[in-house]
Amino acid sequence: MASKKVIVISLGGSLIVPEKIDFIFLDKLKKTLEKYYKKYKFVIICGGGSIARKYIEALKHENKIEKELSLAGIRATRMNALFLMQFFGKEANEVLPMDMKEVESNLHKNNAVICGALRYEDKSTSDSTAAKLANHFKSEFINMTNVEGLYNSNPVIHKDAKFIPLISWKSFEKRANGIKHKPGQHFVLDQHASTLIRKHKIKTYIIGKNLKNLQGILDNKSFKGTIIQG
Repeated sequence: MASKKVIVISLGGSLIVPEKIDFIFLDKLKKTLEKYYKKYKFVIICGGGSIARKYIEALKHENKIEKELSLAGIRATRMNALFLMQFFGKEANEVLPMDMKEVESNLHKNNAVICGALRYEDKSTSDSTAAKLANHFKSEFINMTNVEGLYNSNPVIHKDAKFIPLISWKSFEKRANGIKHKPGQHFVLDQHASTLIRKHKIKTYIIGKNLKNLQGILDNKSFKGTIIQG
């Protein structure tokens, strides 16, 4: 494992299960990563996506406390991860890791290690798990989501939203903290993750589902996305 660089990818649940499973995108992702197994090992942390939000919405009607809502979201990330492990097949881990040690031991045997959120933490999403793993492996952090990067407002709602190609850790954290956390939230990176990447100075990329941009990062070439650094 020492000869290969570890890349941590936070794979948004919105890319795995927008409403139905996007198996065409997932197949392309699998084939893209396979091209890089000689050079990199990948840790992929799955988000909960629409499944998590549906569970959370139903539990809200039962007046469940926020921790219960978050736990439902965590279970959805793990279910997505179990599915993706199966989808990736022999190159991926066979058993779902539940802590960092298990992720690390699986990396010795596999080119891709897939997991969900590792444990409950207040006001966190699977992005925080990914940020912690990026710090643990001293790796770069790629966040793949359903928008092409960071905008000054939500581009899905505001057509005139301006794209931000580069932002400092501090400025990004301030922007993330301007949004109130809620379980199943949808912002490009959660508040806790934004604090972790600033604190540990983790170079972070935010890109959309176009896999040419992922290849651009892995090949150290141009890509469309946002870099959080400095």
